[in-house]
Amino acid sequence: MPRILAIFAILLMMMFSFDVFSGEGSIGKKFLGFLAHNIPVFILIIVLVIAWKFQIIGGAIFIVLSVAMAIYFRSFTGNAGSLMIVSPFFLTGLLFILHKVLITKSRQE
Repeated sequence: MPRILAIFAILLMMMFSFDVFSGEGSIGKKFLGFLAHNIPVFILIIVLVIAWKFQIIGGAIFIVLSVAMAIYFRSFTGNAGSLMIVSPFFLTGLLFILHKVLITKSRQE
C-alpha cells in the first residue's frame, strides 16, 4: 500500500508540471521548464527507490520531506490546500515504517 500511494502521489505532482507546455516559447524552453518543475518529483522517486529497499530509512525520509514541504508551502499558516500535496507523503512514510515493524514482529513470533 505505501508503494502504491507514493507512486500515485508522485504522478499527481508530475501532472502539475504539464502546464508549462501551454505557455509561449520554444519547445526547448518548455522542456527545460518541465524538467525544472519536476526536480521535486525526481527527488521523491529516488526516495521511493530507497524506501523500497530500506523501509524504515525511506519512511523516515518521506516524513522529513513532507514536513519540509509543509514548512516551504506554509501549510500551517492558512494554506490548507497544500496539505493535499504534503499529507500523502507523510502517510507514505508512516506506512513504510509501520509495514517494516509489523513484518519484523510477525516473523519473530
